Amino acid sequence: MKPEVDYTLYLCTDRKCMTTETIEECVELAIKGGVGIVQLREKECSSKDFYRLAKDVKVITDAYEVPLVINDRLDIALAVDADGVHLGQNDLPVRVARNILGEDKLIGATAHNCEEAVDAMKAGADYLGVGDVFGTSTKADTTHITLDELKTICEKVEIPVVAIGGVNEDNIFLLPQTGVAGAAVISAVVGQKDVTGAAGNLISNWRAASRG
Repeated sequence: MKPEVDYTLYLCTDRKCMTTETIEECVELAIKGGVGIVQLREKECSSKDFYRLAKDVKVITDAYEVPLVINDRLDIALAVDADGVHLGQNDLPVRVARNILGEDKLIGATAHNCEEAVDAMKAGADYLGVGDVFGTSTKADTTHITLDELKTICEKVEIPVVAIGGVNEDNIFLLPQTGVAGAAVISAVVGQKDVTGAAGNLISNWRAASRG
């Protein structure tokens, strides 16, 4: 059965900017702060190392009943029985991934405009990651999305949208008004000395803005 997901705070890992000694520690501390879904993102390690790390991280996410999705790598997601996969525009097509994974797994897709968002939804994506919203230092070659464009995308699709790109404590309050289901964060959590506290503060700011 496909897991229910709280997208309010969506964690993407990045070993280059984390303050903890291990990704496993970072993920657990972030979950304790309220993260509702974790995307394991590894661009430079070997397949074997990625597999081993994914297995270890899944032990943690399973213990807290938080969904784990794997960035890009459908093979790793299958190998560790992750809850799903997140695909970029240059990755395996969503429709193909759905045929392989079946209906019980999550598939997220990156979108930069309404056309890509609608196409991904029609192809079988469960949620969308849309950005770059506020600018980011953790990913190159991003496409800026204005808050108005983000709102339009949310209006055009019938699946949850998660905003990504430079989200932090000072700007997360701008997002609920666009209709997004949550915010994806990297350095605003993994790059902080108090990972748990940073996650908790982001959620508090989101909820305060949502109450209006």
